Amino acid sequence: MDFDLTEEQRMIQETISKFAKEEIAPVASENDKKAHFPRDIFKKLAGLGFMGTPIPHEYGGAGFDYISHAIVAEEIGRVDSSMRGTYSVQVSLVELPLLKFGNEEQKRKYLPKLTSGEWIGCFGLTEPNAGSDPASMISSAEEDGDHYVLNGQKTWITNAGIADLAIVYAKTDKDAGPKGITAFLVEKGTEGFSTKDLHDKLGLRASNTGEIYLENCRVPNENILGELNKGFKVAMGTLDFGRFTVAAGCVGAAQGCIDICKEYAKQRIQFGKPIASFQLVQQMIADMVVECEAGRLLVYRAGHLKNKGEPNTRETSIAKYYCSEMVNRVAYKAIQIHGGYGFSGEYDVERFYRDARINTLYEGTSQIQQLIIGAIELEIRAFT
Repeated sequence: MDFDLTEEQRMIQETISKFAKEEIAPVASENDKKAHFPRDIFKKLAGLGFMGTPIPHEYGGAGFDYISHAIVAEEIGRVDSSMRGTYSVQVSLVELPLLKFGNEEQKRKYLPKLTSGEWIGCFGLTEPNAGSDPASMISSAEEDGDHYVLNGQKTWITNAGIADLAIVYAKTDKDAGPKGITAFLVEKGTEGFSTKDLHDKLGLRASNTGEIYLENCRVPNENILGELNKGFKVAMGTLDFGRFTVAAGCVGAAQGCIDICKEYAKQRIQFGKPIASFQLVQQMIADMVVECEAGRLLVYRAGHLKNKGEPNTRETSIAKYYCSEMVNRVAYKAIQIHGGYGFSGEYDVERFYRDARINTLYEGTSQIQQLIIGAIELEIRAFT
């Protein structure tokens, strides 16, 4: 196995790192405080090809491999998890399932608009009473001629309030459990489709989060993504994409904490010398670095399998589980190193600490990842 990045991957890393430091980082704290989504930055990222990283050129994408896709998520997450979350949803939860499950007409209609940043997408799976158990959703879709009529509610949907296109899941056979779910492509402006923003979040405040309401929402049959009653397969495949970029973003956020702590520890003077010289501070920094490096290798291993087109659910869940827990441990130590200053908004580690918490919850909780990994290892499912 070659651990070195290719020349192309290094160039991508240098480009996105420079953009993140010059364009995203200077306004990240202010956007967080104002709960403001910076659409201008989103458009600039798209203009550089970073909103269509693994999508083929023929659909407007950059044609990057999955390691490069992870690198982009990592470097954005290194300065701002809110923008990384938007990136993850746009590319991993909307574009990639369109690429994998969409027909040619759907791909040519929607992917160029999404990769160019002209349109923003969202992924509507979670409901108020259907989170870790999506098969228990109550949103319904009833056939009516050449349309389906959708009714239901989705919640905790990233990009909901700003999206032009939503992938929405609903029951087309209410008695078939996971075998009765269908995925639909629903455009903003469709009658019966509305959203409501959610506020006062612990973290990711500069990332739009909202609810989706479906009230006799008529969607044409040609907007079924994948096959009728095969939406659960679409959703699970999509989550494999999403967990990958969440894990990569966690590595980036952990690296961001390390960057900030290294600079602070060299400047902060206590007992007449920089705290960087204190053994216990060095121990915390060392632990942070080791955990971050381990997470990065897990992400790259999953990406390597994706590049080869091999099954990777196990490796992706391992990366997501480890990295989402890891970034919380690293952010905790970052606060500890900063002492009282870390408890204030004066330093970015406070924002990193708040943003880290969501990673063990969305795209499948840590406990769900444990059950996925355990089921694969034992060949016995803990849930149906």
